[in-house]
Amino acid sequence: MQKTRLDIARIRAARRVIDPVFLDTPLYRCEALEPGLGCAVSIKLETANPVRSFKARGTEVVASLLAGDGSRDVVCASAGNLGQALAWSGRGRGLEVTVVASRFATVAKLDRIRALGAGVELVDGDHEMARERAAAIARREGIRLVEDSLDIETCEGAATIGLELVDTVPSFDTVLIALGGGALATGVGHVLKAMAPEVEVICVQPLGAPAMTHSWRGRRVVTTDSTSAIADGVAGRYPVPAVLDDLLLVADDAVLVQEESIIAGMRMLLDHAGLVVEPSAALGIAAVLEDRDRFAGRHVVTIVCGSNVDVDAYHGWIAAAPVHRS
Repeated sequence: MQKTRLDIARIRAARRVIDPVFLDTPLYRCEALEPGLGCAVSIKLETANPVRSFKARGTEVVASLLAGDGSRDVVCASAGNLGQALAWSGRGRGLEVTVVASRFATVAKLDRIRALGAGVELVDGDHEMARERAAAIARREGIRLVEDSLDIETCEGAATIGLELVDTVPSFDTVLIALGGGALATGVGHVLKAMAPEVEVICVQPLGAPAMTHSWRGRRVVTTDSTSAIADGVAGRYPVPAVLDDLLLVADDAVLVQEESIIAGMRMLLDHAGLVVEPSAALGIAAVLEDRDRFAGRHVVTIVCGSNVDVDAYHGWIAAAPVHRS
């Protein structure tokens, strides 16, 4: 029997250190989406909080531990959402936060990180180069490096979403989870498989950033030379072996979706749910759009995981998206 890094008792304990503003997020049936998707759809809304993504559930756990042991300096690499979350959590606990990001990251996310009091260092490359630079800073300065998905706190913080899903006594039979580094998928998936094993866990990743999906399918780490996806929050190239091991235990499937479907999903969430979301948050809707027959007659929950978007890019995507009438 394979062992997982995640632990239900620690996940329950995480709820006690996470600021309540990030907990018990809305979960509701969105009937307006259903005619266009051909199935029952519920939304777990992880954007109605101060950093507009689920990431603070994990950074709250990290920051509480650091503050507890007297640490004051911390660094991470981020495409934007983790950086904002760590900046917010660190600010409330007196931590000095540095975020390393790609120069090509969404400007709005970088501006928000700075506004929350963190230092930002930019690299001329992608997120993987930012990760290398953050690790170098941590070694040089002797400070804590926060690595999303590798650090179990980020997974177990995200896993508190799973507790909230199962505590609703769900009638749903499928959960669609954005797949990037794997914190959200492994965390939520672990709780569901432990407490509601009948629910199918389907991970969704962009076709242009497929490393973790290929790794899940091959049951071994598969890297890619580059990524090409508007969903920058899930565009990693080097899956973490320990995270893949956890994912293999909980994911029933991992699917890749086209960019056109992601944009169509964003448009549907705007038109029929009144939600402005970033591309990674529309991955679940995209998965249904690409395989309606698979989900027909089912009740799916999609985790809307972030809403930090570049406004100009968003308007361009939405303008090009097809309109799905109810």
